[in-house]
Amino acid sequence: MGFSSKVRNIYQEQLEEIINGGIYKEERFIHSSQAADIEVEYPIGSKLEKVINMCANNYLGLSSHPDVIKAAHEGLDTRGYGMSSVRFICGTQDIHDKLEKKVSEFLGTEDTILFPSCMDANAGVFEAILTAEDVMISDRLVHASIVDGMRLCAAMHDTFKHSNMKHLEKKLQLHSDKRLKVVITDGVFSMDGDTAKLDEMVELCEKYDAMLFVDDSHSTGFIGKTGRGTHEKCGVFGKIDIITTTFGKALGGASGGCVSGRKEIVDMCRQKARPYLFSNTMAPVIVAGVLKVLDILSGSTERRDKLETNSDYWRKGLQEAGFVLKEGDTPIVPVMLFNAKLSQDFSRDLFAEGIYAIGFFFPVVAKGQARIRTQISAGHEIHHLDKALAAFTRIGKKYNILGKSKKEIIEMYGL
Repeated sequence: MGFSSKVRNIYQEQLEEIINGGIYKEERFIHSSQAADIEVEYPIGSKLEKVINMCANNYLGLSSHPDVIKAAHEGLDTRGYGMSSVRFICGTQDIHDKLEKKVSEFLGTEDTILFPSCMDANAGVFEAILTAEDVMISDRLVHASIVDGMRLCAAMHDTFKHSNMKHLEKKLQLHSDKRLKVVITDGVFSMDGDTAKLDEMVELCEKYDAMLFVDDSHSTGFIGKTGRGTHEKCGVFGKIDIITTTFGKALGGASGGCVSGRKEIVDMCRQKARPYLFSNTMAPVIVAGVLKVLDILSGSTERRDKLETNSDYWRKGLQEAGFVLKEGDTPIVPVMLFNAKLSQDFSRDLFAEGIYAIGFFFPVVAKGQARIRTQISAGHEIHHLDKALAAFTRIGKKYNILGKSKKEIIEMYGL
């Protein structure tokens, strides 16, 4: 047997180090649908606790919307449970084509191709459109799925300092000899909640003949005046060459993703993107649900507007309480704790207070950047936010971090 006692001991020792360091990741079992109020079993085997969920990607509160559930049932009844195939063999239904057209209209792009997830979209797009003659220039804080996708591509990879346009311009000048250049960024950065400077990036890309790639997973549906995304917010709607995004967050919260953008880019993905060619098609039940979500969003900005109000209220409350926050104007509001163990302890204390919010630490974020990443939803009411603010404040007092600077917190707890 290859998995000998020696091998087992190596892994057990590594796991024990993680446990002893107080940074072992524990899963909680949710016994209800995704919503502002959820029932959670934690620790495993204990009684269910009703808690307020403050860390879901359910930005618009649509994960359990009755109209979305009804549409999913109809999709299940009329198109079946699964496709048992990839798209180019026998895995394409009329509703897949309908969703691609609807996403293109919503995002203001020429064409769209569906993937099982946005991670698959990011894994497939670079290899499909670039060669060793080309260069990828990415923001240093892009999502891990983008990093993995770039690793699969033969093109040269370079980076620029986070949201630093002067540094990006230097890199574009440096790589002026490359056949193709692609500037790569998140729209909203998932860990910090800040927005990319897409207006300035579009200008630079036009100046230096480079394409612009944006992963808008934490933006689609709720950022911008009508929720089209960061390109709408930044005034460059229709000017982004490649957009990847997910249906697993604001757009229903199930799964699935896409590459949307220039027609030729999408066509190259149909021909060459490996996750598209070798992964089963998005299930009909999910396609039907996302179609209904887009109908809801196209009919009204009510949920997007409520989310913005909730986010402003939450951020203001945390600031007034004296927490160290990352700057931003999105529903992602990181409460900075800097110490990994402190983030775990803080999270457990929150759960005891009826608040579900997870501690993030290395390798999810950089060492010394541990935090509680809170995420606001249109499903939250003010009474949810007030209860959560009271709990955060009590626990902040317990650990003596309210009103303290980053330097002071690190002096107390270390990195």
